[in-house]
Amino acid sequence: MALEIERRFVVSGDGWRGLAPAVQYRQGYLSVEKERTVRVRVVGQQAWLTLKSHISNVSRHEFEYPIPLADAQTIMGAMCPMVVDKLRHRIEHGGFVWEVDEFFGDNAGLVLAEIELPDEDTPFAKPDWVGEEVTEDGRYTNAYLSKHPYRSW
Repeated sequence: MALEIERRFVVSGDGWRGLAPAVQYRQGYLSVEKERTVRVRVVGQQAWLTLKSHISNVSRHEFEYPIPLADAQTIMGAMCPMVVDKLRHRIEHGGFVWEVDEFFGDNAGLVLAEIELPDEDTPFAKPDWVGEEVTEDGRYTNAYLSKHPYRSW
């Protein structure tokens, strides 16, 4: 069974910029309930369908399957009312990879950092550009942002 254990933080400052190349992500949501999320993601010329189910605010079951790019684009256009656009930077720090997401469009101005952990209690060192933890605040999930953009907060 696939398990995602993730903590999320607001990024403070620009100390992360230039530490890793950016990759453009585009994702749309078919379901954004806390108990289950269904997402279509496009990165470059690749696409995935992802299903997540809630275990705790830190842990979720996660299943991800590659799908044809044309299918993903059609699903996003026909079934996803809002698409989340962002640049992702994968930065190594303290033996872990931090994913820094810089959002655009209606979520412009928001920059988040996420770290995936092997266990909910795994200790980790925070880089100095990582600010307040927002793991427990559901507003900072991409699924929530797809329906309630940061610009409208």
